Amino acid sequence: MKNIAIFASGDGSNAQNIIDFFKSSYSGVEVRLIISNNPMANVLNRAKKAGIPSLIVDRNTFYNSSQTAERLMAENIDLIVLAGFLWKVPENLIKSFPDKIINIHPALLPKFGGKGMFGMNVHKAVVEAKEKQSGISIHFVNEDYDEGRLISQHTCEIAESDTPEIVAGKIHQLEMDYFPKAIFDLLN
Repeated sequence: MKNIAIFASGDGSNAQNIIDFFKSSYSGVEVRLIISNNPMANVLNRAKKAGIPSLIVDRNTFYNSSQTAERLMAENIDLIVLAGFLWKVPENLIKSFPDKIINIHPALLPKFGGKGMFGMNVHKAVVEAKEKQSGISIHFVNEDYDEGRLISQHTCEIAESDTPEIVAGKIHQLEMDYFPKAIFDLLN
């Protein structure tokens, strides 16, 4: 059995999709822990409903102690999945889990990545740049925002008339279709 932990800061739709994917068929993968930096995040409700333990981390503990890494090790976590987690991962966690932390980014990296480039900020930038394509980038996490080694990218066409909201919908569908499969492939 392979164990994953999901880090999320908000609604948790990607987390729910991953939970459902691995519960729907025996895959030898289990979501063991949900970690959030936001005590009001809906992802915590999703975890509770699914019977998955959750952990709320505060900034000081996350960045200045080894408690998060110790909890992940105690849960025998094989892969950490960032699914809308808005804090930069601290170096101690990256060193404790080398090449075992992945992120999904809502654009085709290296374009539209970096600090502050998340959610609608990315989609607005894509539309303003008049891009003809966008997509998702699934990548390993390193010390720099959105600069880890790419695992896969998946694209969608962007029409001239597309608003950031329309782009967001297209990207969300790509996330739902490809993120759980990428996790499965990495673990198998």
